[in-house]
Amino acid sequence: MPISKFESMLKTNSVYFFDATEFEHIIEHYLNIGKHSLARKAVKLGLEQHPSSIQLKLMKVELLVFEDELERAEKLLAEIEAVEPHNDEVFIQKATILSKKKNHVAAIQVLKSSLEFVESPEDIWAMIGMEYLYIDDFENARLNFAKCIEVDYEDYSSLYNIVYCFDMEKNSEDAVKFLNTYLDKNPYSEVAWHQLGRQYYDLEMYKEALQSFDFAVIIDDAFIGGYLEKAKTLEKLERYQEAIDNYLITLELDDPTAFAYIRIGECYQRLDNEATAIHFFKKAVHEDPLLDRGWMLLTNAYYNKKDFAKALYYVQKALQIDEINAFYWRRYGDINLKLNFYEEAVKAFHKCIDLDDNEIEIYIAIADIMLFLGDFRDALDTLIAAKKVYKGYAEIEYRLCGIYMILDQEEKSVLHLKEGLTIDYEYHFIIKELYPSVFQNSKVKQVIADYKLLMK
Repeated sequence: MPISKFESMLKTNSVYFFDATEFEHIIEHYLNIGKHSLARKAVKLGLEQHPSSIQLKLMKVELLVFEDELERAEKLLAEIEAVEPHNDEVFIQKATILSKKKNHVAAIQVLKSSLEFVESPEDIWAMIGMEYLYIDDFENARLNFAKCIEVDYEDYSSLYNIVYCFDMEKNSEDAVKFLNTYLDKNPYSEVAWHQLGRQYYDLEMYKEALQSFDFAVIIDDAFIGGYLEKAKTLEKLERYQEAIDNYLITLELDDPTAFAYIRIGECYQRLDNEATAIHFFKKAVHEDPLLDRGWMLLTNAYYNKKDFAKALYYVQKALQIDEINAFYWRRYGDINLKLNFYEEAVKAFHKCIDLDDNEIEIYIAIADIMLFLGDFRDALDTLIAAKKVYKGYAEIEYRLCGIYMILDQEEKSVLHLKEGLTIDYEYHFIIKELYPSVFQNSKVKQVIADYKLLMK
């Protein structure tokens, strides 16, 4: 074997003779397995023994291009081109260098020039297609990959690229037409059925998508991607038990994934089987402890069961993974509020504001907690900050009315009461709920009564 003989030569520092073809085989072997340093040594020795070998020189060019030694590659390539100007590998390496320099239009022109000299143009069409992809010319890319398909209907790399082009053009309708035409000629392609199902899914044609995925897994009963997409489609059709069955098949075919466990858990939730859902969510976080979504699903499940202590434990797990997620902080605040941990709740809601989750509900929650704790000044500051962001909201105006009255600033209290009544008269009941003593204030009662008369 040339490879074992070559490696023996390197170990013993001996020099053996190999013909040029043997060196080509050795270099190609090392390139294929990613051992470029050994490929370099083989090229060097090969050219020492066969200095006029064009193929070995081209292999050296390939290595130089891989190592970004583009100037050296171009110089050597020019020497080769002077001897064999129509060598298809010369065109390919010239195009590769231009592509590396991000001159994709020039690379396309070089590749097109090579077509009149090559016997099998499908590799060139594929390279042209990739260059068009680099410049986001999806139509021309697709047309070139389609030529590859016409030559070899099992060229799945080109098939995927064609579908990718349709996806980038957001043209699922034409993708469906193309794939159906393809399947007319190659009906036993599980890959094409799978891709067709994905297009139908994107078009919300779930029955057609399901039929396509069915064909894919009938053709290949170990096709994990087909079962996953089939399960997702069954979820859309609200056939949750069947979806679960298909997710379970994927777990039998390959190592378990947190994704599958989560989807199974969510299906059980839709079947109102919360206990089994929790079981699978726990499997998900066991499989992938850094999956914050799994921890949050557990948080929400226990929150809905009103088991706030466990919900707090799980939301803390999620926050350890993603501490800048405002939604997680909001849930953390809600849970602490349910547990009467008011200071922690306020910290959480302030964290939401820091993270630009400053919806009015956050400000209101902080203000109401401060009111409950008797921190009227902090409540006032929070409401004033809220009013700067949310103008014309009765929720803020009525609360400002109550706070100012408690702080003996009756004039300001009445002013905000009138603004609140103007915005939403019916909502003034909130004063009675939050500030019962203020609601009994004679001035407040008079203003509300006068406004009611004005409305008649």
